Amino acid sequence: MSKIWLEKSYPPKLPFEIDPDKYSSLVQMFNKYCGIYTDRTAFINMGSEISYSELASQAEAFAAYLQQDLGLVKGDKFAIMVPNTLQYPIALFGALMAGLTVVNVNPLYTARELEHQLKDSDTKAILIIENFASTLAKVLDKTDVKHVILTSLGDRLGLVKGAVVNFAVKYVKKMVPAFKLSNTIRFNTVLTEGAKRTFKPVDITGQDLAFLQYTGGTTGVSKGAMLTHRNMVANLEQAKAAIKPLLNEGGEIIVTALPLYHIFALTANCLTFVTLGGTNLLITNPRDMAGFVKELAKYPFSAITGVNTLFNGLINTPGFKDLDFSHLKMALGGGMAVQRPVAEKWQQITSVLLLEGYGLTECAPLVTLSPYTQTEYNGTIGLPASSTDIKIMGDKGEEVAIGEPGEMRVKGPQVMAGYYKRDDATNEILKDGWLATGDVACMDENGYFKIVDRKKDMIIVSGFNVFPNEIEEVVMMHEGVLEVAAIGVTDDSCGEIVKIFVALKDKNVTEKELIAHCRENLTNYKVPKLVEFRDELPKSNVGKILRRELR
Repeated sequence: MSKIWLEKSYPPKLPFEIDPDKYSSLVQMFNKYCGIYTDRTAFINMGSEISYSELASQAEAFAAYLQQDLGLVKGDKFAIMVPNTLQYPIALFGALMAGLTVVNVNPLYTARELEHQLKDSDTKAILIIENFASTLAKVLDKTDVKHVILTSLGDRLGLVKGAVVNFAVKYVKKMVPAFKLSNTIRFNTVLTEGAKRTFKPVDITGQDLAFLQYTGGTTGVSKGAMLTHRNMVANLEQAKAAIKPLLNEGGEIIVTALPLYHIFALTANCLTFVTLGGTNLLITNPRDMAGFVKELAKYPFSAITGVNTLFNGLINTPGFKDLDFSHLKMALGGGMAVQRPVAEKWQQITSVLLLEGYGLTECAPLVTLSPYTQTEYNGTIGLPASSTDIKIMGDKGEEVAIGEPGEMRVKGPQVMAGYYKRDDATNEILKDGWLATGDVACMDENGYFKIVDRKKDMIIVSGFNVFPNEIEEVVMMHEGVLEVAAIGVTDDSCGEIVKIFVALKDKNVTEKELIAHCRENLTNYKVPKLVEFRDELPKSNVGKILRRELR
């Protein structure tokens, strides 16, 4: 533990307080760094590149079209429903330049989920990839969306390559279901026409909404977290304070496999690395692990973010261990608990520590991060980000002792303004400036935090609290296990018992063998009583295993 951190505060924080008002908005920040890193490559996708100067000019053209052709004004909501392609950053920064609030939408949403988000957010216009336009067509007339911009997967890959990709996607792979939408305009036409217009700069302040970032809805209806420009600028400065000593400005390539519409990749990859003049290598389909590894082999990547399942998938994919990791400086895991067996195997293969961080949508998202000086996995989520306060609260509203579990609460400039149009939900989670995370955590004597589990996922066996994360980590220690999820199921005598769902690497592993393995490593009441084998486990759009679906 650094003396600097101990002297600075208790609990300690990562170095430096940050200035959340360093930039008046994300737009001011974007313009600054595009001016500094003009000729450097900002984003790569499927072998095609866009420089910072090209990104700035295309984003401005997009903004001009939104203003002058669609009539959108400051504060209007603009939805983006595309995967990791070059269209995403162009539309993102263009919408922000026009003073709009960006509503990120998961392209895999069902019609019901899409209708809820578009209606709840009061979205006026949407950019959507045509692969999922049939979903929009089912609900468009039930929403206030007036303008639809359509794009195809290969639209920014160049004239010839783009045409080949679009033809293959639509007619060979048949990945574009039939749909009927009237009054649409194509993305490339927007850029062409927008370039003929004169963009009118918008006065944007730190208190203006940059994003309505919807939560997954795991605890009820999906809610829009109101993230202001100040929230986002603060979190970018917090991220930079934590990782900048590791990285060289203008010289890094970060692997962006998590979707940019998710807050983790949006902040940690897209926005943070723009401020570093870095290059985002966009992976459109990370579920194709073999193709993912082939793409990694083409570039001297120096940073990567992901969730535990993504790292686990990579280390179990043929060819990954043969990649050149000599440029790799940073690997960051979040979104779900990083499991020790995965972290240790990752470090063994790459010689780079898998740092664990913690965040949530309502905090834009970074709250804690393991310091880059750490040398081995320690099972914690690290230290509070700069300018961030954390306390651990018991069930009776009291702060608990060091080492004792309780609900984590957070205060800092990255904490959201509230939930959109949901004062009741806002008042439940925000109390006197502190955000109640719903996560059970504890702090050790050195100020490091550890997530014990989600409060709602806790299993109660005969009155004893059992945390699924602990069970899952033990099961993952078995070499024959690929993935696992633990839940509680009702039991007449114990209240609940532990059940595990397991996907195997070694199909010869038996239920009896796994339970015996758990008995060697867990107290009796924590040992799973039920085992169900699955070919794969249900996951969210970012690869987080969904216990709620298993329940």
